[in-house]
Amino acid sequence: MFITTIAGMSGSNEGGFLRIVRRPSKTGVIGRLAARGMACAALVGLALIGAVAQAAESYPRMAPVKAYLMDREQEIALARSAAPASISGSATVLVLTPKGYETAVTGTNGFVCWVARGFSGATDWPERWNPKIRAAGCDNPQAARSVTPIARLRTAMTLAGRSDAEVADRIQTDLRTGKIPPLGAGAMCYMMSKSSYLSDDGGHDMAHVMFYIPARDGADWGANASGSPVFGGNYWFYAPDHQAEAAKLPPLSVMLVGVATWSDGTPATMPPM
Repeated sequence: MFITTIAGMSGSNEGGFLRIVRRPSKTGVIGRLAARGMACAALVGLALIGAVAQAAESYPRMAPVKAYLMDREQEIALARSAAPASISGSATVLVLTPKGYETAVTGTNGFVCWVARGFSGATDWPERWNPKIRAAGCDNPQAARSVTPIARLRTAMTLAGRSDAEVADRIQTDLRTGKIPPLGAGAMCYMMSKSSYLSDDGGHDMAHVMFYIPARDGADWGANASGSPVFGGNYWFYAPDHQAEAAKLPPLSVMLVGVATWSDGTPATMPPM
């Protein structure tokens, strides 16, 4: 699910890097796409310098936990709105509590729908502590087995007051020991809710789907190439200057593709390219 110029999306259940590609004519839209894609999976790209500075000043620290919580039924509805009802109607649904995510509805199709907050993803994202972030996503069975557990672990440990270093160490341990399984082929996430709030930047929302790949960049997808509809980046970190930290984690990149409709079938306006 874990948002502004897609250039440094995270990888491998969170690891791998895409160097920033600056195209003046597309800076605004790429920024919005990355910022938004990041929110669910890991809060990806690199924002415009001005937007990053403003966000960093606005959200320097975590707000009171209650600022991130929602009414339980409203959160279930928002989570389900991430994908068409034919998918989300039979999905497991998670809701956030003061101690982390818990299962509110047990599904039957292997999908898991949940609403990511900023701190569910990359630790260096400028809007990490933005209490307005509500990134509804539905992970398919492959992603639910490997990517969702990472976001749940990050969230629970963050709410428990654990440091970023402690969280990273625990993720590495769980991946190494197999407690969190390796990324399965075909892992992806629906983010088609018209009610999400993915970033303070731009229009705050965008209908799209994301694909998780066990690679350090999206070159084989043509991601970020001129004219390509695919944006991609490293899952583990927002900015592309954490190569050493990312190298400790399995490679995982997130590829994002915009779609023409919201989950309810109504037309979704695509940002100008």
